[in-house]
Amino acid sequence: MSAGTVFDDKAARKLEAVYRTPDVVEQRAAILEALNLKPGERALDIGCGPGFLAADMARIVGPTGHVAAVDSSADMVAMTRKRCSAMPWVRVDEADARALPYPDESFDAAAAVQVYLYVRGLPHALTGLRRVLKPGGRALVLDTDWASVVWHSTDRPRMHRILTAWEDHFADAHLASRLAAALRHTGFALMRQSVLALFNPAYERETYSAGMIPVIRSFVEGRHGISREEAGAWADELRERGADGTYFFSLNRYLFLAAKPR
Repeated sequence: MSAGTVFDDKAARKLEAVYRTPDVVEQRAAILEALNLKPGERALDIGCGPGFLAADMARIVGPTGHVAAVDSSADMVAMTRKRCSAMPWVRVDEADARALPYPDESFDAAAAVQVYLYVRGLPHALTGLRRVLKPGGRALVLDTDWASVVWHSTDRPRMHRILTAWEDHFADAHLASRLAAALRHTGFALMRQSVLALFNPAYERETYSAGMIPVIRSFVEGRHGISREEAGAWADELRERGADGTYFFSLNRYLFLAAKPR
């Protein structure tokens, strides 16, 4: 990933916990179903994060296949290497999504999940994605549009300030609506478009939104005039909504499956 965000070890551990929630586990299952990997295929995970998807991909392609995983964060790379250490057919590299360190036409399939909204210079990144795919190769791209978030709060102006500051975490928090056109412009043929909703109608610790509260809180402190006290009050109020039964969270992620023409 590449943007203003730096994923150090502390941030990487927080995100790893979010990636373990049933919400995100279910999302990974949908990604793998759409990508339809086969034993023996060569697959690429761009922006591998803590390595859950890369490990799942490796188990599917098996030792006759190969998985390459890349991330710009050294801490994420270390997590992925550890997670995949028992599968020697996995290679993990520290590199930018805009400069993939692989030869032309290396992969049957590639996934970029929650990556391109962090990338400045999307056309260059997509051109690189197309370059490393074999003719007929599949590309799965999934990104969130944070304009879709519905998060109940009794202090709507504060919620707006927090979410506005959170958008600084990304190069483009609203990229998803332009991804289909960008993929077509790069020469991909779109095969499938769908929406995956992250829906938490109650506050439970093992959910995506509950896991994101401390991630967002720590990021927004000191940004856009948000004090540590205000960020803390925002987080506390959401937990109170859980206690009184009025908690509600929904966020859309958009999946695009494309193919490189033969």
